[in-house]
Amino acid sequence: MAKITLSKLRHSYYPNPKDPSDYALKEIDLEWTDGGAYALLGPSGCGKSTLLNIISGLLVPSDGRILFDGNDVTDLAPDKRNIAQVFQFPVIYDTMTVYDNLAFPLRNRGRSEEIVHERVMAIAEMLEVTDMLQTRAAGLSPDNKQKISMGRGLVREDVNVVMFDEPLTVIDPHLKWKLRSKLKELHQRVKATMIYVTHDQTEALTFADQVVVMQEGEIVQIGTPVELFERPAHTFVGHFIGSPGMNVLPAELRGGVAYFGDSAVALEGPVQGQPAGNIEIGIRPEFVSLGDAGLPATVTKVSDIGRHIVVECQASGAKINAIIEGEAPSQGAEVNLVFDQSQTRLYVDGWIATQAQEAAA
Repeated sequence: MAKITLSKLRHSYYPNPKDPSDYALKEIDLEWTDGGAYALLGPSGCGKSTLLNIISGLLVPSDGRILFDGNDVTDLAPDKRNIAQVFQFPVIYDTMTVYDNLAFPLRNRGRSEEIVHERVMAIAEMLEVTDMLQTRAAGLSPDNKQKISMGRGLVREDVNVVMFDEPLTVIDPHLKWKLRSKLKELHQRVKATMIYVTHDQTEALTFADQVVVMQEGEIVQIGTPVELFERPAHTFVGHFIGSPGMNVLPAELRGGVAYFGDSAVALEGPVQGQPAGNIEIGIRPEFVSLGDAGLPATVTKVSDIGRHIVVECQASGAKINAIIEGEAPSQGAEVNLVFDQSQTRLYVDGWIATQAQEAAA
């Protein structure tokens, strides 16, 4: 296990990059503590896999350094970094038994059969595959093959980091929840440093203690799942996390007061500085309710998704979602939308520009 430090890291696939748009990864400074569970979250093409490949040694960064426990590994080959990686598609030997697949990484490093047996049995018990240890891998279902692939990554006790590159992509949806839960349980038991790459917010938020949200080669926010949901630092985080995502509404400031259309909107706290740029208000649907007074709006769609009801409205030319419980208004109804002031934030050029009242006090 290791603390991982990324210092002034940048990468371009061009031989002579000239401006920021030439870089697949903009400058990144990041530190992951020993034994933590982390996720890299973002859409396809945001730089997640590039960053993972740099950490694993499959790519050498254009600029910057990678350190494991303070030791510079930037120029070391993958086999010298003492890492384990689990890929999108299971990497196992179909002609071997499950036991031999799990044993292979240890035997390949000359460990005694006593240690091999001890570790294989421990991992097999954690993965709940002890009853199939003598089964050839070719006969396994896709989810069990991926379990074995995970086990091969976890069977060694001496690795610096275990990295997962979208490991549940090929798994049937009804089995994903079970494997996500199993992976979280495994981390809590083995205490290894783990990095999980995904574009699926549910996978990231259920696995990781800290989530790194990426967009276009940049880190836009690092935080716990609760922090990312409750206080998005950027409108992209608000859009990307949550279903439906955060309402982002065009606004303007007049005399220090935020307006959406002709309506003044009370914010969570004071605005930082004198912002100049694209002004927007952000509030999650969970904090929009229907009331006797508030922002006038027209209901355009009602979706009952079981746990709650999503009411889609139009107001001043913008779409606003509200999540409510109980009786829903009908399509076409005129309603009043009430924003929870403590959850109503101002963004300038995408970045949060308001301070919470408690932080400002």
